[in-house]
Amino acid sequence: MKGKTVCVILPALNEEETIGKVIEEVPRGVLEQKGYRVNVLVVDGNSTDLTREVAHDMGAEVIIEARPGKGRAMKTAFQHVQADFVVMMDADYTYPATYIPDLLSMLQQGYDVVIGSRLMGKRAKGSISHLNIIGNRLLTMMASILYLTRISDLCTGYWGFKGEVISKLHLSAEGFNLEADLFTQVAKNGHSMGQVPIYYRRRSTPSKLGSIKAGLNIAKTLISERFC
Repeated sequence: MKGKTVCVILPALNEEETIGKVIEEVPRGVLEQKGYRVNVLVVDGNSTDLTREVAHDMGAEVIIEARPGKGRAMKTAFQHVQADFVVMMDADYTYPATYIPDLLSMLQQGYDVVIGSRLMGKRAKGSISHLNIIGNRLLTMMASILYLTRISDLCTGYWGFKGEVISKLHLSAEGFNLEADLFTQVAKNGHSMGQVPIYYRRRSTPSKLGSIKAGLNIAKTLISERFC
């Protein structure tokens, strides 16, 4: 395992307040002691604040995806990255980067894909609204039934992949239906999926996600990908 590479991908849009804290929290020392070589890649959605400058100053590699949408950002990142393991997490400091070694451990155990599950773990008060929890549980149940693949948190933004899985993901999502698109591709390709319970923090900056519209787009993605 000595010398395996890990790329931590952070899709970001106007996250100057949090991007530095996320990069700083990546447990480089722990991972390097385990023999990993670590790279942090920030995919910036053409931010109008200092997100890119902060990320660069913190030692991250920065690329720009000027087209809007988290899905487009991750497609660009997947085309760019070459690593033995890839971790995707949001840049808003809600997902603790300290769980990265746990995700990698499960990938090393044989899983192709591992998620950080907020619904299996604990959540800070006010981090997710009751409406969003209910909607996520319904969408998660829908996904598990449609694809006969168990998942506990469909909408999580915390994913780990073996590097060879990335090239097999033919994503079509442009925006916040990205996670549903990832899940459908993983399930249809027969990749094994593990889950790590995580603690989810409350976001300190305004959310960019519209609950009802996003939920409908996620449901549409699940159904259309299942029967296409």
